[in-house]
Order: sequence, then C-alpha cells, then structure tokens
Amino acid sequence: MSQYQAVKGTKDVFPDEAVQWQLVEGVVRRLAGLYAFGEVRTPVFEYTELFQRGIGATTDIVGKEMFSFLPDPQGRSLTLRPEMTAGVMRAALQRNLLSQAPLHKLFYISDLFRKERPQAGRQRQFTQFGAELLGASSPAAVAEVLSFMMGVFDALGLKGLRLRINTLGDLEDRARYRDALRAYFLPFAGELDESSKERLEKNPLRILDSKNPALKELIAAAPRLFDFVKAEGVAEFEEVLSLLRDRGVSYEVDHLLVRGLDYYCHTAFEVTSSELGAQDAIGGGGRYDGLARELGGGKDMPAVGFAVGMERLLIAMEKQGLLEGLKPVGPKVFVVVQQLELSGHAMQVAFQLRRAGISTELDLAGRSMKAQMREANRLGAAYALFIGQTEFESGQYGLKNLVSSEQSTLPLDSITEILREPLLCG
Repeated sequence: MSQYQAVKGTKDVFPDEAVQWQLVEGVVRRLAGLYAFGEVRTPVFEYTELFQRGIGATTDIVGKEMFSFLPDPQGRSLTLRPEMTAGVMRAALQRNLLSQAPLHKLFYISDLFRKERPQAGRQRQFTQFGAELLGASSPAAVAEVLSFMMGVFDALGLKGLRLRINTLGDLEDRARYRDALRAYFLPFAGELDESSKERLEKNPLRILDSKNPALKELIAAAPRLFDFVKAEGVAEFEEVLSLLRDRGVSYEVDHLLVRGLDYYCHTAFEVTSSELGAQDAIGGGGRYDGLARELGGGKDMPAVGFAVGMERLLIAMEKQGLLEGLKPVGPKVFVVVQQLELSGHAMQVAFQLRRAGISTELDLAGRSMKAQMREANRLGAAYALFIGQTEFESGQYGLKNLVSSEQSTLPLDSITEILREPLLCG
C-alpha cells in the first residue's frame, strides 16, 4: 500500500461507485434540458473578496470554512470556491449577459471546497448540482426553479423528502426583524452556546439555524420574520405557494427557516431527508436579487436558484435502496485470443468494432483463454468473440452470446451487424 493517502475530507471514486454519480448527473442533465437550462462552468478559484462580499462576512463559510491563499506579489488572496452562486453571478456580470438577452437559465455540476469537519455526507471537497435563473425572480420564476429541483428528486425515485419554504422579506424587513430578534435573545444570552452568542452580535438570524437541541424551545418562541414582511412581500409569497400547489409540489411553510448565506431575500427554501440524521439538508435555495449590486453590478438583478449536495443525495438514495444492483455497463463484446502471437490481429479486430460504435474489450496482459473468459464475465460482457489460427486464416470468427450461450461462426461484417442490434434478454 502507498505511503500516501487521500487528504482527509476528500474521497476517491472508482467505476463501481462512479456509476451512481453518473445516474444522478444523467437525470440532472435530462431535466435541465426539459426546462431549457444551459450548462455553466466557472473557475475553481476566485478572488477571496468575491465570497466575502457575496456570501457575507458574518457567515460561517466566510468566517471559518474557506480555503484561501496568497498566490501573487500583490498579495491579492484567492479562495477555492465554497459555493457556486457568487461565481456564476460574477461571470454573468463580467460577460454582461443581460445585455444579450433579458433572461438566462443556467445549471452546473461542480466540485466545491470547505474546511468542514469530515463526516458522512459532509466532505472538504464535495459536489453540488444546481441552477441559477438570472433576469427574473417573480413567483413564476421561483416556481420554475423549484419544479426543476423537485423534478430531479422525483425522477430519481426519492421518497419522504420535506420541502420547507419561507419568505425572508426585503432588506428593510430583515433589518427590522434583526433588531427584534436581537432584543428577544439578549435576556437569554447566558443560555446560548458559544456559536449562538457570536451570531447574536453579528447576525442573530443565524441563531434560528442552530441544531443545538437545548435551544429548540427558545428558538421556537422567537418572533417570526413573516410578521415583519410587508404586505406586497406576503402576497408574492402566497402566489409562489399557489403555483406550487398547481404543479402538485408538496411543501411546508416554516417561518423559522433562514438560509445560511446573506444574499437571500424573499422566498427561500430547503429540502431535507429523514435518512440523514441531524445534518438532514439535501439542498436549498431562494431569491438573491441584491447579489449583483453587492458584487459591483451597479443595480439589483432579479435572480433565483438552488443547490443540492450530491454526497448527501446519494446517501439518501442508498438508504432507500435506489442504488441496489447498479453497476458499470460492461462491454458489448470481449475479444478472446487463443494464441499470444495473434494479439496484434485481435487489437485490429477490436479497433474495427469500436469504429463501428461497439463497446469492445480485449486482454492486454497475455492471459490464458480461461482467464480471458473469467474477465469477460466479470466485466458483464454480452458476447465473446474468439480468435484462433483458424479464425485468423478464414476470416470467420466464433461469436458466443454470454447470456444465452448460443454460438455461431460468422465473418466480421456480419458480427458487426449483430452487435449493433440491442441485446435482448430476460
């Protein structure tokens, strides 16, 4: 075994597990196509101030969890991206997207980095898929994004998910609420844990996110943000809920729900699974109209999006038995060579089959026929094609169906036509 190990909080993924990721990624890409979201890819690192301004200096991500470093003589810090929305908005502003069209629908599947305490479903390098709708944040836009996200879960067969939704109001609403919340918690400051005491000073809304069971009753009795939201904000929120009902999307209004990033406003949401224990969030999102201005765009840009953690999603799927029997697709045919000196011809046959669009594998280690057949079965090959001296001289090859055990001798052109047809079995 190598003296080098994967860095703590990171993970190697081999083909037997990668097929699970490919299943989810395939569904995400299919749903993105149905909803007309195009893929966006941004750099894996950005200038640190992008996240400080975009996410918020009082958040745990900026304060405790970012991987930052100084790479240049000017001392301008760079940070491995801890989330995607700020980078996507930066890219949209830099490209001046809204001058090209009034609305852009983008999705991503990307690796992110945070200084987390590694545990199940929470890694230091992790993957999210998500979507950003730029140029609109109307109730219809929110419902569109939510329908995309919930559609992915439905297509994957996940059950028992809980969609919690709330309205955070606008900046004025939250400022008034922040003052009321600080006034409420101050008399109980001695009962707060250290994290909540810090949040009380910097951003008391984050106390509502606490998972400390000792604070559950205190938090439950706190003032509700909903009571501080203007009438027009409440009306917009009710329209979002109406659109979700029209689309058959189940939800729960949770007035204690706040999102961990400062850029959210108005509608915010989170999806949780009972399969995940205390850290039960799979994904979430909401509106972030003010992010563009915060990043120097000059004015607000209507926007709404979501992000889903792939690792947590896969844990939930595994616990519900949705990954059972999933394995990499084997080659359509395995070329079995009887004599080592025919290996060159076997490679040429494999090359021709591959050029015809047929998944083909062959032995590259000089193993016996018996060992080659074991490998063909291990890989789940549908057929074996045999090459011996007779086959080489006649141009007629033995083709064995490894499902039905039927075998025939045919020229390569005929074999190619057979292998192009879908394999029917069972």
